[in-house]
Amino acid sequence: MNFQLSEEAYKDSSRLLPGGVNSPVRSFKSIGISPLFIEKANGSNLTDIDGNTFIDYCLSWGVGILGHAHPKIREAAHLAVENGSSYGAPTLLETELASLICQSTSSIQKVRLVSSGTEAVMSAIRLARAFTGRDIIIKFDGCYHGHSDMLLVQAGSGLAGQVNSSSKGVPVTVVNNTVSIPFNNPKALQHVFEKYNDQIAALIIEPIPANMGVVIPSDGYLEFIRHITKQYGTLLIFDEVITGFRFCFGGVQKLLGIHPDITVFGKIIGGGLPVGAYGANAEIMGLIAPDGPVYQAGTLSGNPVAVSAGIAALTLLKDESIYQSIEEKSKDFFYQLASICSKNGLMLNGFKNMFTPYFSKNPVTDYTSSQKANHEAFSRFYIQLLHQGIYLSPSGYEANFISAAHSKADLENTLDRIELVLKNN
Repeated sequence: MNFQLSEEAYKDSSRLLPGGVNSPVRSFKSIGISPLFIEKANGSNLTDIDGNTFIDYCLSWGVGILGHAHPKIREAAHLAVENGSSYGAPTLLETELASLICQSTSSIQKVRLVSSGTEAVMSAIRLARAFTGRDIIIKFDGCYHGHSDMLLVQAGSGLAGQVNSSSKGVPVTVVNNTVSIPFNNPKALQHVFEKYNDQIAALIIEPIPANMGVVIPSDGYLEFIRHITKQYGTLLIFDEVITGFRFCFGGVQKLLGIHPDITVFGKIIGGGLPVGAYGANAEIMGLIAPDGPVYQAGTLSGNPVAVSAGIAALTLLKDESIYQSIEEKSKDFFYQLASICSKNGLMLNGFKNMFTPYFSKNPVTDYTSSQKANHEAFSRFYIQLLHQGIYLSPSGYEANFISAAHSKADLENTLDRIELVLKNN
């Protein structure tokens, strides 16, 4: 494949945009090549400006569960924009999307719409601190919750303790109240709660982590988290920006029967347009302005075009047969992919329709073991697959996704090409 036009476009964009992109992982920096510039997408396919077409498993980082450019979502957005793209005033559409979200998840009675997952998480943390009157936040190494200052942290030495920011420009005072600990380690969690006791406002977690690659919680781990947070009067926040509406009409909490105090959604609920949301029971949400003293606002919150696309997406996803179909083809795909990976010395982590291949001979159960995978080998694998017409998420620390639009032929083709690349690697 020839990527000449993308390479030229990247040189041009680098003169005007930091790193040539508007979100770092798009730069392909960890892969070591210029990023592809996309011209269009439809169904399970992406087409770049050089005219190359790929079977897409990134799906806009998990947004496209129904595939790209679904006709009903496209129609909803077109109809909405004909009436105006932004009003800065309430619409009936906002209530309709909120209703769909509340219907999906028993832990949510009220929801606030915002414009991104980062904004939703930031607001959920503020809400948790206000409700509990406490300051400390617990997160997990390798779990990503957006780029707000207080959550851009990495673990310090030992099981827990003061953390350092993983980004320049974040004052130490901002992250002093954030504690990051290893995932899948109950002893570390117990230690933190014993140390900080009644100072912990909230624990935030991706219930199925997808930002160190897909990592599966050990048996009983999420149940233990729910138990210990209740024991210490700490609010449990599920960051379901990626997992929300991915496996069923609702979140992982619905599948597992584990109910957080606050839930954060994003990606799928916007149907491909920028939307985020956070929700909880009426008592907790009653603290949000204008009802209460916790301030949060946004000119484009509840934007009519984005909300219309979200309504169309969630309305379609109320049909459980869509999830059944995705799960059936994902199960068969993972079975065959796991065999290919095993024969070639790779580990495959997958949950329902989300997966990450690791160039590791050892199980990947947390951020440390994810880091120990051979990411240089992943880069070579990625580039070779790209030339075979397969577009994965461009980082060994990311999840890949199967959508309703992926056909049996797409999946069989992908397995054949992965096997070919690994044999020649």
